[in-house]
Amino acid sequence: MEITNVSEYQEIAKQKLPKMVYDYYASGAEDQWTLQENRFAFTKILFRPRILIDVSKIDMTTTVLGFKISMPIMIAPTAMQKMAHPEGEYATARAASAAGTIMTLSSWATSSVEEVASTGPGIRFFQLYVYKDRNVVAQLVRRAERAGFKAIALTVDTPRLGRREADIKNRFTLPPFLTLKNFEGLDLGKMDQADDSGLASYVAGQIDRSLSWKDVKWLQTITKLPILVKGVLTAEDTRIAIQAGAAGIIVSNHGARQLDYVPATIMALEEIGRPVVFSLAAEGEAGVRKVLSMLRDEFELTMALSGCRSLKEITRDHIVTEWDSPHPRPAPRL
Repeated sequence: MEITNVSEYQEIAKQKLPKMVYDYYASGAEDQWTLQENRFAFTKILFRPRILIDVSKIDMTTTVLGFKISMPIMIAPTAMQKMAHPEGEYATARAASAAGTIMTLSSWATSSVEEVASTGPGIRFFQLYVYKDRNVVAQLVRRAERAGFKAIALTVDTPRLGRREADIKNRFTLPPFLTLKNFEGLDLGKMDQADDSGLASYVAGQIDRSLSWKDVKWLQTITKLPILVKGVLTAEDTRIAIQAGAAGIIVSNHGARQLDYVPATIMALEEIGRPVVFSLAAEGEAGVRKVLSMLRDEFELTMALSGCRSLKEITRDHIVTEWDSPHPRPAPRL
């Protein structure tokens, strides 16, 4: 069957993966209102295409932290990818490199920073969870730096794990044949069975709930890599992040997996996460390459049909949303 839409990979992944694994990737927190809103928010944004513009050449290249990439589409960190496919993060890293874009590797990857670096050249960032044992954190950051990773994406929205009801029902835990590879030698690579979610228990035992803005500054003392603060949803925190020396922010609601009933992030920044892991489950590296190619082609076509030849030509005037202006009031009856 020929796949013509990125969303088709989700159904294929659902058929191929064990229920516990699929639910882990696909579900959100609590009532999953934000999970639905992340997708529904797109329907509130309409294009305002401009016509009769020469779009015979389209340039989608851009830079992130000074690194040139082929398109403004990157791969967000997704944990435990070998649950989806035996090649896991290896496949995703190779596909990202082939597409000329950035992959962010999860702290909780089932391949280590060294193993991912060994797949070949590529621009890679490392997503960091801060453990109670700061020596573990410092060691991990230095390993990422030595392995050639170019930035640290510090996750700041997970002092505790969100209440993911599907994981509770499924008694989610990492399959016994896999480990959190970055922590394998530290006796932190395995996840115990629990009465609810094994991951929630792991987070409760290991992740530092005292994480604060002073830790953003502490990280800058142990690495020369730029720090991106991941999990920002307000202008107030954006200002504080910049004051704390962050090189940038990642607007994110954690794929709707942490606090439910927060806004969708599309109006500020859209990250790519689930389509990658679903395509990985369906077709391995070839699937991830296909998803990135499809997203690139769709973006390029949308630019052309909107009359935009480069990213700098895309402006707020090219879209209209339902919150741009008040809804017109009905005419009075005569």
